[in-house]
Amino acid sequence: MPVKVIAPTPSAYPYPLLIKHLLHTPMTRSPDQEIVYRDLRRRTYREFRERIGRLASGLTQIGVEPGDVVAILEWDSDRYHECYFAVPMMGAVMQTVNVSLTPEDIAFTMIDSGATTVLFNADFLPLVEKLAPYLKAVKTWVLMHDRPEPPKTDFPVKAEYEALLSVGSPYFPFPDFDENACATLFHTTGTTGRPKAVHFSHRQIVLHTMAVLVEYGLTPEHGRFHRDDVYMPMTPMFHVHAWGAPYTATLSGCKIVFPGRYSPEIFLKLIEAEKVTWTHGVPTILQMLLSAPGSDKVDLSRLKMVVGGSSLPPSLARAAMARGIDIFGGYGMSETAPMLTGAHIKTKHLGRDVEQELSRRITAGIAAPLVDLRVVDTNMADVPHDGEAVGEIVVRAPWLTMSYLNNPEASEVLWGGGYLHTGDVASIDADGYVRIADRLKDIVKSGGEWISSIALENIIMEKPGVRRAAVVPIEDVKWGERPLALVVLEPGQADKIDADAIRLHVASYVERGLISKIAIPENVRFVTELPLTSVGKVDKKKIRAGNL
Repeated sequence: MPVKVIAPTPSAYPYPLLIKHLLHTPMTRSPDQEIVYRDLRRRTYREFRERIGRLASGLTQIGVEPGDVVAILEWDSDRYHECYFAVPMMGAVMQTVNVSLTPEDIAFTMIDSGATTVLFNADFLPLVEKLAPYLKAVKTWVLMHDRPEPPKTDFPVKAEYEALLSVGSPYFPFPDFDENACATLFHTTGTTGRPKAVHFSHRQIVLHTMAVLVEYGLTPEHGRFHRDDVYMPMTPMFHVHAWGAPYTATLSGCKIVFPGRYSPEIFLKLIEAEKVTWTHGVPTILQMLLSAPGSDKVDLSRLKMVVGGSSLPPSLARAAMARGIDIFGGYGMSETAPMLTGAHIKTKHLGRDVEQELSRRITAGIAAPLVDLRVVDTNMADVPHDGEAVGEIVVRAPWLTMSYLNNPEASEVLWGGGYLHTGDVASIDADGYVRIADRLKDIVKSGGEWISSIALENIIMEKPGVRRAAVVPIEDVKWGERPLALVVLEPGQADKIDADAIRLHVASYVERGLISKIAIPENVRFVTELPLTSVGKVDKKKIRAGNL
């Protein structure tokens, strides 16, 4: 018997999933909660909501219309936070520009997006002066700054940010529209070719925000996020919506602290002064935090931190736990908005064997709510969930980018077989924990065996005196490929650790059956630093190209 569909009442509100609706809860529950920018400004959520209206009103007055792309070049700030809401809420599209790219790539991303309005921090004035002649679509420039007076320039600035808000109305009538309308876009820094643009709708961002709250609220003990937390990003806000956390934190109504331009010193200062309890970042940021001068004098025991972007080394996780940080891994990518998994430890595994607990904290974790995650072979068949068999991670979730902007060929590859292909090789165990083995392009294929560069890096970093390590494949006549290990030592260790010491250290793990003998690297090179990407990950693209 067919199910009878009951038509809605004509006056019923269909409630599209729009970013503006994320504001209902904080404005009801915590309108007087603080939003802090460094040691420069403190405002309440009530003021934040008024400023969103003023910004949208001001942008409308200078010609921004629904569907226009508004590009942002800014450090992590309260102004950026306002743009996260005002720009998409008025029906425009916010482009978060990766300011750490080369000038040529920054220009490409802004041309590719079709941005017509640019809001930029005064620190980037020399950059925009250089790029402006190439950005033919840009009609309007808006200056942001923290200085007593704006910089003197002949550059054709249409308005200054605060002046723009001063003439705008806080009562801007944010309209309803299709929840599938594009809200944001940014470019992912791939390993080959130009950056590719991913885009997300209002519906996708709202669903991602809700799923993050569920994922971090379901855990009964560790890694829990709640409205009494104090949130500070340690991931740039141009990078994957700062992992979605500014939207999540705003919906929760918690205190938010923005650090501005990054440095370990400002992070430590704000953690101590503002009692920060929740953050996120890549492993290199965590390492900088722990090793910065004066770090040992700052109490980090309140801090909960999810680490993603690249594998969390056991040695680094151990050092963080020794400082009292509730550390754990997460996994996602630019194309996935980004959350796919979280390494929340099941209660049965907490507080027992420390090393067993740590071994789960450093995994990618378990698939988050609404995420259909599979590990498959080349025929798209699921590999056994035994923690040993490896395959590529493919996923479905309601917030994944549907395509690359202006790149249909790459979009077809991304969504081959109806699942988004991550390009990451992993295993999955009986408890559902995903362990990333490597990127497909970083696996060392040697003599018929696959060597995980991540596993070998983690082993090398377990040796006392080693600060960082990176492993990439290099061509070998006999074996096809062999691992090249680049090692950064702690100060004062250069006369104590040589290549043989590294090889003997890896050999000890071979003897324990933890890695194959074929993984022992003949090629060990000591370097003073490793190249990093614009978001702080080790840049293996440069290493493979020999650009050290």
